[in-house]
Amino acid sequence: MKKLIRSMLGIAMAVTLFAGNAMAVLAQAPSLKDDFYDAVNAEWYASAEIPADKPSTGGFMNLVDGVEKALMADFAAMLGEEKQPGNEQLSQFIEFYRLASDFETRDAAGGKPLLPFMERVEHLESLEDFAGQLKEWMLEGMPAPFGVFVEADMGNAAIHALYIADPGLFLMDKSYYADEQTKAALQGAYAQMSTKLLVMAGKTEAEAEEIVRQALAFDESLAPYTKSAEEASDYTKMYNPMNFSEFDAQIKSVNFSAPIEELLGEVPDKVIVANPDYFAAFDALVNDGTFPAMKSWMLVNTVNAFASYLSDGFRVEAGSFSRMLSGVAEAASREKSAYYLAAGTFSEPVGIYYGQTYFGEQAKQDVRHMVEAIIDTYKDRLSANVWLSDDTRATAISKLTAMAINVGYPDAARPIYSQIQIKPAAEGGTLIDNAMDITRLMLLDSFSKWNKPVDRGLWPLSGDTVNAMYSPMNNSINFPAAILQAPFYSLEQPACANYGGIGAVIAHEISHAFDPNGAKVDELGNLKNWWTQADYAKFEELSQTMVKEFDGLEHAGGVVNGTQTMAENVADAGGLACALEAAKREADVDLKALFTSWATIWRQKATPEYEALLLTLDVHAPSKLRANIQLQNMDDFHAAFDIREGDGMYRAPEERVIIW
Repeated sequence: MKKLIRSMLGIAMAVTLFAGNAMAVLAQAPSLKDDFYDAVNAEWYASAEIPADKPSTGGFMNLVDGVEKALMADFAAMLGEEKQPGNEQLSQFIEFYRLASDFETRDAAGGKPLLPFMERVEHLESLEDFAGQLKEWMLEGMPAPFGVFVEADMGNAAIHALYIADPGLFLMDKSYYADEQTKAALQGAYAQMSTKLLVMAGKTEAEAEEIVRQALAFDESLAPYTKSAEEASDYTKMYNPMNFSEFDAQIKSVNFSAPIEELLGEVPDKVIVANPDYFAAFDALVNDGTFPAMKSWMLVNTVNAFASYLSDGFRVEAGSFSRMLSGVAEAASREKSAYYLAAGTFSEPVGIYYGQTYFGEQAKQDVRHMVEAIIDTYKDRLSANVWLSDDTRATAISKLTAMAINVGYPDAARPIYSQIQIKPAAEGGTLIDNAMDITRLMLLDSFSKWNKPVDRGLWPLSGDTVNAMYSPMNNSINFPAAILQAPFYSLEQPACANYGGIGAVIAHEISHAFDPNGAKVDELGNLKNWWTQADYAKFEELSQTMVKEFDGLEHAGGVVNGTQTMAENVADAGGLACALEAAKREADVDLKALFTSWATIWRQKATPEYEALLLTLDVHAPSKLRANIQLQNMDDFHAAFDIREGDGMYRAPEERVIIW
């Protein structure tokens, strides 16, 4: 199922961004005045090595590696009963982890656990038959040419609403289908992988090739009606409420009302359509004539989706396409794959364990103090803003005052985790059966929330996540324990180094409340215009200056899309400016340390393939550009390092982009 809001996750993909030009760094370490990012990171870059099972290394990924190492060691001790889990939720996680780690059993089973799910697809006789099974289909997370789910209503964020969205594509983004050469190469790689998986599952070579041929054709037929990364970067355009009866009447090929009524207990008054263009074309895409190809498409999706629960051969083969796209040399080890599979399933209990074990109360209070100080600084900056009217300014400050702050990890996981009971192997339990039971339990819980109040206290990120996030639908900023480490943050670092690291990240997330998307949402998370007409026109004008600053910059054999990266660039600019001002209020101000820390957190060394992939899909600019361009916009940076006209880092005062 495609995520409803792909671009709302703050710095969600910052863990995988650009590390600079390797040859430039190694051949000649530039001066700070000419290329600040390369100069600061030259020594690190010269010795940094990308792990064979990952597409990049750097500030974010180094923390990911550290979390992975620590938790894998702890959980291995729990598997060996040298260490006790400490609570029932973690005990159930360990039982699931034990099944995931038992590759002897998984390899012996081969593709047999997959067969019942393949047969479910193959035995479908018609679209009517498919619609009749749709309730169970959705509760089991089986693939379909649409996604139905429950999320906070963007028009009334206090209540959960029903959403329907277009599906994901095999090649991930519609832009890959536009160029014939690129499309052919990627479809060829995807076909090779999927054909092998189907043969491993018992199909003959000829059967597998025909299934994949039909699946690729169906997938390509969907592409023109899906949203590209650029189009999806404006997530507010995904809010298109419709009267459910009108939506249902529009779709002739699939009866949605009966299974939706079964799921929710009644037919809803409205449904929020994430992509109206897709559903306007739905009957032309999904009909009796395309049904055989749709079945093949669902079959290929099924094999790929379930492969991670099967033998090691299935797991490794199913990752070959993504490894090719990102330039990863080899698959993760069995041990790592089992860890990520289990930890991802039990993300909240695992995150709480990490936070309690590796994150101290002193650091938690220190970071919270920094967050509160930066919010106060933001309020002061808004109060002094010269282009906002009094009314808009007052509402913006109210949004800051209402902002929820989450630091470290939640006090407890959601109650749903206490309902999970893993059936161990000794009692006949298997990895895939337990995984499906958990999927069903989670989906039932999610659908049960329809038309009920939203719990604004839920954390959107687990404590072991190396990331940060602003959530527009509950106006919260979230900083998990795992990112609150050096080089982003440390009690041992000078205050200004922390402000240039985690301080800028904190302010970045706050800035998302006032980026081109967040600016359309009020303090309660509702999609609402709280601007005067003149103020919003000025904001759009300023945002376009950020688009122009990045648009067309060359990178990884392509160019940056200024529109696709606009919201993140606006948040970067506001974040760094606010962190700078907050740092100036500290007793010991060292702006050089702040700017150096800023360049350090974005350091990354990545495969060329991964850099190119992110350029197409990511809503963030490449790391080197994030680091350097925002510094070039700052008067204090020019003063701190005596940057003058003629230096590579110089930007004329009239060309420096400042929004917040």
